[in-house]
Amino acid sequence: MGSISLRNVSITATDPLFAGLDFVIAEGDRVGLVAGNGRGKTSLLRCMTGEGEPTSGEIVRSRGMRVGFVEQDVPEALLDLTLHEAVRRALPPHQREDETWRVDVVLDEFETPQDMRERPVRALSGGWQRLMLIARVWVTEPDALLLDEPTNHLDLAKIYQLETWLNLAARNIPVVIASHDRAFLDAVTNRTLFLRPEASQYFPLPYGRAREALEEVDAAAQARQERELKEVSRLRKQAAKLTNIGINSGSDLLTKKSKQLRERAEKIESAVTSLHKERSGDIRLANSGTHAKVLIAIEDLSVSPPDGAPLFKVPKLHIFQGDRLVVLGRNGTGKTQLVRLLHQAIETSGSVEGIRVSPSVRLGYTDQALSQLPVRSSPSDYIGGFGLGDQRTISLLAGAGFAVEKQSRPISELSFGQRARLGLLALRLREPNFYLMDEPTNHVDIVGQERLEAEILEHEATCVLVSHDRSFVRNIGTRFLLIEGKRLVEVETPDAFFETVAIER
Repeated sequence: MGSISLRNVSITATDPLFAGLDFVIAEGDRVGLVAGNGRGKTSLLRCMTGEGEPTSGEIVRSRGMRVGFVEQDVPEALLDLTLHEAVRRALPPHQREDETWRVDVVLDEFETPQDMRERPVRALSGGWQRLMLIARVWVTEPDALLLDEPTNHLDLAKIYQLETWLNLAARNIPVVIASHDRAFLDAVTNRTLFLRPEASQYFPLPYGRAREALEEVDAAAQARQERELKEVSRLRKQAAKLTNIGINSGSDLLTKKSKQLRERAEKIESAVTSLHKERSGDIRLANSGTHAKVLIAIEDLSVSPPDGAPLFKVPKLHIFQGDRLVVLGRNGTGKTQLVRLLHQAIETSGSVEGIRVSPSVRLGYTDQALSQLPVRSSPSDYIGGFGLGDQRTISLLAGAGFAVEKQSRPISELSFGQRARLGLLALRLREPNFYLMDEPTNHVDIVGQERLEAEILEHEATCVLVSHDRSFVRNIGTRFLLIEGKRLVEVETPDAFFETVAIER
């Protein structure tokens, strides 16, 4: 057990990421770390482990503290090992033979099926790879736990499982979690740190309540700034008036008073702090519109994997203009397969029996893997392919969060957060009237998620969505389709499904 103390910690990359962090993370503290993509979350976590050093300040860990850090990516060296062996290799060499039982205990905690334990890591789903990384850290019995985007690739059942585990198994040690999943942060944190370049904000509250407190702080700062700038304007006007009177009357006293007023104005102005604005790539959508009321009609559709038995049937379903339709269901029930069939039917008319598409449909499509992106191309070439001209391309990419020097690099070198923003920019440029999106918030930071939600609502975009993000689903959906018992049924809200998964997981 122990604590991690941050003393005036700052990190500067090209620009300051954050400065002046000064707080203690103690036993039982579960801190949500919130910031935009590329704004220093992972850098701070690495400094807390001792793998990196802050630009200034110091981070002090209790003597002998073992800090467990769960990174986002699976090391290449683990891919050909079995899941069990990958976790075993996390133990010190002298413990691997005699204490293998510890591996089984940890895998039992994560309810890992026996056959799953012998599968190669590269054959595991992204969700199981993520749980493997957490198990590797937990088997070493850390005194503090740091997690970087732990819900990436997890389905809803595993997210609930991780929430329960954190609230029980890790409840007595310091935990720091960098995440963009708002519902997850609300479920597992009791403190929240909002990283900011000028003045980061730390609240002893879970994410949702901390966000409300942050908005109050920002509103007060804005009101204070407006008052100060109004006072600056008043002083300058008064100084100018006294100057004119002094010149006309030849009064040195008035000229001196005018100078004092200008100095007061300058002093106030120099003390005015700039208001923080969350910086994330600007996400915008479009809706080219259509006169059709029914965009897609489905009747007697059988949804199957390419080489398997039917997963479920859709007796009859109409998707109307303005619908924001969310498809719910456990992993493996066929959500993604339904999205693929809709994509195929829209791209090639008449290619899927049971799906009729209005000729006026213009598709905007993105999938979980962002497979629509040409990874060997550059953002500049990809966006330039829409015929916008060089200057417009540069401007749009800059607005989406891509510095000029990154615009000509291969897309494969971009972070997944950057790729997600690039894919959403391309969606907008296609000017669709129908959006088909499978896990569109994956890798998108919170401010980006909220911007995406606002754009969908503002443009009254017609959508079919698959998402494990509970906040996104609740904020966006107008209709909810649940895959259950090999049938697709419409339900009033997603909450009963969420509750069922939480109970049965």
